[in-house]
Amino acid sequence: MYDVVVVGGGPSGATAAEDLARSGQRVAMIDRAGRIKPCGGAVPPRLISDFLIPDDQIVAKINTARMISPTHRMVDIPIENGFVGMVDREHFDEFLRKRAESAGADRFTGTFLRVERGDGTTKVVFRDKASGNHIGLQTKLIIGADGARSDVARAEVPGGDKIPYVIAYHEIIKAPETTETYDPMRCDVIYDGAISPDFYGWVFPHGTSASVGMGTAVEGVDLKHATAELRKASGLENCETIRKEGAPIPLKPLDRWDNGKDIVLAGDAAGVVAPSSGEGIYYAMVGGRVAATAATAALTSGRISDLKLARKLFMKDHKTVFKVLGAMQNAYYRSDDRRERFVSLCHDVDVQKLTFEAYMNKELVRARPMAHLKIGIKNLAHLTGIVSALRT
Repeated sequence: MYDVVVVGGGPSGATAAEDLARSGQRVAMIDRAGRIKPCGGAVPPRLISDFLIPDDQIVAKINTARMISPTHRMVDIPIENGFVGMVDREHFDEFLRKRAESAGADRFTGTFLRVERGDGTTKVVFRDKASGNHIGLQTKLIIGADGARSDVARAEVPGGDKIPYVIAYHEIIKAPETTETYDPMRCDVIYDGAISPDFYGWVFPHGTSASVGMGTAVEGVDLKHATAELRKASGLENCETIRKEGAPIPLKPLDRWDNGKDIVLAGDAAGVVAPSSGEGIYYAMVGGRVAATAATAALTSGRISDLKLARKLFMKDHKTVFKVLGAMQNAYYRSDDRRERFVSLCHDVDVQKLTFEAYMNKELVRARPMAHLKIGIKNLAHLTGIVSALRT
């Protein structure tokens, strides 16, 4: 009998499993080996400190972000008093899984099939990768951390099958030396409808490699062609391709994360990826942590209603940020004219400073009310067309 079975071993599931094991719970983690999620790999200093990530997992520390508009205007934003860390998901996720295992979690490799209930017991049934056998793990509670198209959420949580998402695709390439178009210390974010009609493209350095990709929710877009065009525009078309990956990225937290009986969701399964930026690793790990907190509370108190703590704790800290980013995406990602205006707005020094202070610390900065007021006025001027998008 396990106290908790965690389905999924990405950053969210591995964090939940580790936290539960360290708190004295008997926990199992089921993960599909060999799957690497397409991801730019950006992590803020707040994640590194909160989750005790060793420096050898940070493959690059980025000090500049370049915003590129549909007319190819470039705005370089220096990252002052900090950096954007980069991780390689192939190695980072496995590091987290091994750390959970070292903390005491039992690790299984296989594919989740279903939850079985009867005679007062609950079992998580999965197909073991090595043997092909169906194995059932008896448990008190379940954490579903199995991604944006979560089988656990669809089968067990009301509304879990209605999560909105974009499809992300990227190619990991062998990084070139510094060139006119590529800098190993700079992230490029491309806001161009020719690359993505409703999201963005990216070139993110990973030390000896780089992630080049894009995302979209628009059906019929050829993601591989768009990425090929992005590589060409970035002078990276001749670089060796190491691997290619695609997967959905959710855009909105679900209204409900638990089934009122024995399951709580975490990470992409709960929809906790930031709108506008698509940032997910930090929020996934926070989601895993609050799911573990809620599960521990329910096991201690005997109140299943305590599973609702996961969503309450997460939204208490991050609801406002998600709301602001969602509004920004709705306002600026709908056309190339709006994207041009957004990049123009990024010239503002206050926008630059407040954006990266919020990114690194994971909270909105309230210390400079006049800066917020000035940004609000400029934002309104751009959205109403009072200011030309071509002004710097």
